[in-house]
This record gives sequence, C-alpha cells and structure tokens, in this order.
Amino acid sequence: MPEEQNMAKITLQNIKHSYLRQPVESQDYALKEVDAVWSNGGAYALLGPSGCGKTTLLNIISGLLTPSEGRVFFDDNDVTDIPTIERRIAQIFQFPVVYDTMTVFDNLAFPLRNRGVAEDKVKLRVNEVAVMLDLEDSLKRRASGLTADGKQKISLGRGLVREDVNVIMFDEPLTVIDPHLKWLLRSKLKELHQQLGITMIYVTHDQTEALTFADRVLVMYDGTVVQVGTPVDLFERPGHTFVGHFIGSPGMNILPCEIRDGAASFAGNVLQTASPLPTADNERVEVGVRPEFVRFDDSGFAVEIVKIDDLGRYKIVVVRCNDSTLKMIVDEDIRIPSESPRISFDPEYTRLYTDGWVVE
Repeated sequence: MPEEQNMAKITLQNIKHSYLRQPVESQDYALKEVDAVWSNGGAYALLGPSGCGKTTLLNIISGLLTPSEGRVFFDDNDVTDIPTIERRIAQIFQFPVVYDTMTVFDNLAFPLRNRGVAEDKVKLRVNEVAVMLDLEDSLKRRASGLTADGKQKISLGRGLVREDVNVIMFDEPLTVIDPHLKWLLRSKLKELHQQLGITMIYVTHDQTEALTFADRVLVMYDGTVVQVGTPVDLFERPGHTFVGHFIGSPGMNILPCEIRDGAASFAGNVLQTASPLPTADNERVEVGVRPEFVRFDDSGFAVEIVKIDDLGRYKIVVVRCNDSTLKMIVDEDIRIPSESPRISFDPEYTRLYTDGWVVE
C-alpha cells in the first residue's frame, strides 16, 4: 500500500434518519437506530432487501446526507457536518459515471488532474492502477467502446487512483453486469482489497456478492441492523429470523414452537436446541433450523414427503409435519426413505427465536 494512503476507522453512533420534517413514530424513520464500527482496512458489506436503508446509511457515511440524529466519526474526528469533499471518500455507483468522449487514460487521470497533481505523477499512478485492473491495453481507447464491466473498472480505478482516500464505497456496483463478468469483477475487487488494504464498504441485496466479498457483513432489515458477523456467523448462527430466511438457498426453516414442561417442542416433538429456553411467557416462540441441518433419522419424528427436487450433487426435499412444511438438503448418496420417513434436527444448529430474535 502506498505510504501516502490514508485510512480511517469509521464509527456510527446512534444514527437515525427520517426524510420527514417532523418524524414522530418509529415507522417515520428510514434508519431507526444504527451503531457500527468499521476498522481500518476491512472489507465490509451492507446486505439487505430494497428499501431497508442501505443506501441511506451509505450516503450518511459519505456526507451526501446529514443524519437526523447521531454522529459519524472518522477515527476520533466528528465528520457529521463536514462536506463530502473533505471526507476523502471514493464512491462507486450502480451505473458507472464515465466520460465517453475521453480515453480510458484520461478518465483515470481526471481526479488527479482536478487536484493539480503533476503530470509525471499522474502518468505513473494511472499506469499503476491500469495494471491492477487489467486496463493497460485499453488506456488509449475511448471509454465509449468499452463493455459495462470495463466502464465499471474505470469507475473503480478513479477511486483507486487517489492516494488520499479513507474508504471506497460500492453501491450495488455489479447489478448491470453480465453474470459471468460479475464473478470476474467481484474476484478482482477481493484481490484488490487484499493487495491494497483499503477500507471497502460494499452495499448489495445479493447475498452471494456480500458473503464472497466481505470479511464482516451488516445485515439490515426495515431500517435496523439485525446482525453483524462473518459469513460463517450469519449462516450457522443467525441472530434474527430475517437473517436465517434471507441468507441461504433455501433459507432457514422457521417453525412454530411450544415450551412445555421445561422443553421446546415442534408439532408435539421434543427438540434439543443450542438455545436456552425463553424466560417470558407472552412472546412468540419459533424454532429455526437450516435445511442443511435436517436429516433422515429412524429415531426421529414422522413426516410426509411432499416434493423432491434433484439438483445433481444434492436434493432439496420438502416434507410436511402436521400443518408445517419444511425443507431439507440431502446429499446425492443419501437414500431417501420410500415409506414412513422420519427426520431429526442437528441440536448444535437448532435455535429458538422470540419475536424474531435469537434466544441467547
């Protein structure tokens, strides 16, 4: 990483934001309350469905929005009221902003020339970035002739070419990219992060993009961060039923649960779980288990097989127990019972949830 490179720990403290002049209720806020810390040099993702508040949060970090409440810190400096240009942010958008009439070289050089950087240094830095992005053979071409992923590389390059950037932020950067090229560009982003160590924050609704790019993922739902964790944390230990449902294909089975005689039960069957029993009596209790951790077991409880989807290396088996339907993932070499099937849940990955939140 160049010695001149600056980075900052980013801290969001009690951030709330409403687009209404006088918000009153919780539902009036696009962001209900967000506390988060991004360390220097990390690769992070903001993951969630459209409308959950991801872009609002990104714009608050970059300074395009001032939060209704709360503060934003870069290291120990309060930047909440500091304009975007002074935060040294590079932001890459879904639709790349590229000057079609300029060459690739001039597009990459634009941020440096704009800041009065000497031309010899501009040439050196542009060539360095072009090599990083596999654009060295295109430097003399006009940008108008490039494919969508080539233009997105230029957009990324304009963020990398500056050596004073605190953080690079990506807002759905691969949405308009062809699926195969999307994989290649995502791999390039990961490679660049490992090579340069620049703090990167990646906003997406696509779980594959988030989980393959980021070291830590913030999952957002309805204006709230419902869980922060590594991809393994989110898959194996969902902190909220939304995380379990949103991440995974298929998502986690969320089933009704009763607490009787000091034990959790589903459809009258006593379960062993990784969660303690909830202490309150008036909360909605559910049990969550991913399809990967449901198995056929002669000593388990009876189910009816509804459907089998053969996907080659594994099968997705849909079963019914009383009024509940659940899915299980079965390896291709596992025999599926033809009569009287029974299943069980892996206790280590079976968790209880009250009003959506995991019981700790």
